[in-house]
Amino acid sequence: QVQLVESGGGLVQAGGSLRLSCAASGRTFSSYAMGWFRQAPGTEREFVAAIKWSGSSTYYADSVKGRFTISRDNGKNTVYLQMNSLKPEDTAVYYCAVDRKLRPGVSNTAGEYDYWGQGTQVTVSS
Repeated sequence: QVQLVESGGGLVQAGGSLRLSCAASGRTFSSYAMGWFRQAPGTEREFVAAIKWSGSSTYYADSVKGRFTISRDNGKNTVYLQMNSLKPEDTAVYYCAVDRKLRPGVSNTAGEYDYWGQGTQVTVSS
C-alpha cells in the first residue's frame, strides 16, 4: 500500500508560480514512476507530467511543456511539480499518482496508475 499526500496548492495570479509537493509513504517509492494529473470541474482528469523511478525520463502534456517541471527526491519520498507562467486555464485540482508497473518509459494514462492522492486545489486568477 502506498499513501500519497499533496500540498502546495493555492491562489495565484496569472503569470505567477507555485510548487506542488507529493509525499509518499512506503519504502519502495524509489522503484515507481510518478505522475501528476489535474481535473477541472466538469472535465475529465487529464495528464500533466510524469517521471520515471530514476528521474532519468520525464514526459509532459503539450499544454504545460516549457512551463512546468516535474522532479523527485527519492531520499525524501517526494515528487514535485514546479509550475511557472501559470494561466487561468491551469486552474484545477492537481493529483499525484503512482504507477507500479515496469515499463520502458512513463505513462500518460490515468488508468495505468495504481494509487492516488487526495488532490490539491490550484486557482489562477486573470
